[in-house]
Amino acid sequence: MLRRTFMAATATLALTATTAFADGHAKDIVDTAADAGAFTTLLAAAEAAGLVETLKGDGPFTVFAPTDDAFAALPEGTVEGLLEDTDALTAILTYHVVPGAVMSGDLSDGMTAATVNGAEVTISVGDMVMVNDATVTTADIEATNGVIHVIDSVLMPPM
Repeated sequence: MLRRTFMAATATLALTATTAFADGHAKDIVDTAADAGAFTTLLAAAEAAGLVETLKGDGPFTVFAPTDDAFAALPEGTVEGLLEDTDALTAILTYHVVPGAVMSGDLSDGMTAATVNGAEVTISVGDMVMVNDATVTTADIEATNGVIHVIDSVLMPPM
């Protein structure tokens, strides 16, 4: 019950943030994510991997952005270990980015998308939208250089 209440509150906050950003999306992906307040771990990881300037670049990019809660759900020590292994961190983070601006209306069930990592993610469209095993909790947060889709778990590239 507590988890449902927490998830509902999180969804409400995310939807509120989406409305604020959609009105005048005058910020890039990094600044839009920073303003949302739910992506501090993702942004710290992008900084550690040297990807911030790229994500502030021209794009366009589509970012499947795991929340802080998604990173917190990883096994203990995972995030810390990744912050020390820049190659693995970069591989994981670039697996969350697709070149181009892919809006939710562009998605179809079973489609695949090549990520910047080089591997593909699979999209499932039904009662909810999934990227591999992650659920899209908020879609189409527009930024000046692309779009953010909020996901509830961290995507792990195939090894």
